Amino acid sequence: MPANPGEARVALQFVEAGAAMLQGLYKVEMKTVHGSRRGVLYCRDGKMLGGNSAFAFIGTYQEAEGEVTVEISAMRHYDDPNYQPLFKTDTITLSLKGRQQGEQYLFEGGAAQLPGVTFNSVMTPISEAAAPPAVASGPDGIANGLYSIHIRMLDGIDGGNTGVMVLHDGRIRGGDAFFDYIGAYTSANGRWKGELINHEHTPSQGERPVFGGYEVGIGFSGTYTDDGAVGEATALAGKRSIRFSAVLKKLAEA
Repeated sequence: MPANPGEARVALQFVEAGAAMLQGLYKVEMKTVHGSRRGVLYCRDGKMLGGNSAFAFIGTYQEAEGEVTVEISAMRHYDDPNYQPLFKTDTITLSLKGRQQGEQYLFEGGAAQLPGVTFNSVMTPISEAAAPPAVASGPDGIANGLYSIHIRMLDGIDGGNTGVMVLHDGRIRGGDAFFDYIGAYTSANGRWKGELINHEHTPSQGERPVFGGYEVGIGFSGTYTDDGAVGEATALAGKRSIRFSAVLKKLAEA
């Protein structure tokens, strides 16, 4: 058993033949000469979708002979000057190549818009074993897609958070620079409900005081349209029960 219980959340991913396969939820750490950033990426069937508190990542990948080729764009979803882009521009497209090294994937590349600036990233898998089982949606269920999520605390608690969330066939996968989300939902006729686990993949060091240091179980319900969704949720952080509202805006198909 790992000395750190959090290490149990990291799982190696293999197909039956023993070959590596880029599939599932990952923490992604990114670096250029301008600095470093973090986020999450959900990889499935050749698509990469994810982001962090201010930027969404939307791309595709191909695997051949042990190499992974990626075309991915970053776009701002939250207009807050405290969150600065890694490439000093709010919209950029990267071309990357990478390989698996141990449990991680390592990538290098750049953007045609900024020649000469090298981009490096490391993707580390996040276990999805604790996720509740996905259930197929009912009639006119909420659309699969990448959504931005904006959270506002209720009951007089100061604070909130922003991030991204992928909804896909009853599964919830998402997060930001400090947290990841894994969960499941059902939806039909304009209403949806579900549950998820909010886990700290990187210590937030007091930047997220409400959920920091906890693995938080959350239940929610609300409504949706073609463009997004709203909901109210109750989270159990330690012994505290915390209510918050959430607004989701659809950014891309999944």
